[in-house]
Amino acid sequence: MLYCGAQNSGYMAPEYAMEGVFSVKSDVFSFGVILLEIISGKKNNGFYLTGHAQTLLAYAWRLWKEGKELEFVDPLLMVSGQTIEVLKCMHIGLLCVQEDPADRPTMTSVVVLLGNDSVALPQPKHPALAIARVIQTDQLSATNPSINELTLSSVSPR
Repeated sequence: MLYCGAQNSGYMAPEYAMEGVFSVKSDVFSFGVILLEIISGKKNNGFYLTGHAQTLLAYAWRLWKEGKELEFVDPLLMVSGQTIEVLKCMHIGLLCVQEDPADRPTMTSVVVLLGNDSVALPQPKHPALAIARVIQTDQLSATNPSINELTLSSVSPR
């Protein structure tokens, strides 16, 4: 199976991945994804294979909206007795991955939120979600690198 589509498959802010628009809020998005990965013990890249949701962000958002945040948290984090801190970090992670970059906090604000228990956290808005597609690799051939005029690209970090 080969994964392809307009999916934000890692830590890249969707406005950058889709439109090439980069800002200080792009790094905030990346930080939020990493924070949610740490809390859940799952990687965003390839999360669609788990059956929970299309993306880690969608899964976190769904559980947050249903009031089932503890289901998102890696059980290893729960043994520390820091449940309130872990849920606060999930909340901040969701603030960082909001769809509209203008709604995301700055990294300076994130540091303040992480270090200050007396600051009230705003309610997060819908995270940036994308729809993924899975194509059977036997549908591809070396002579036909494109299906339905969709060019497949493999992006690897340096």
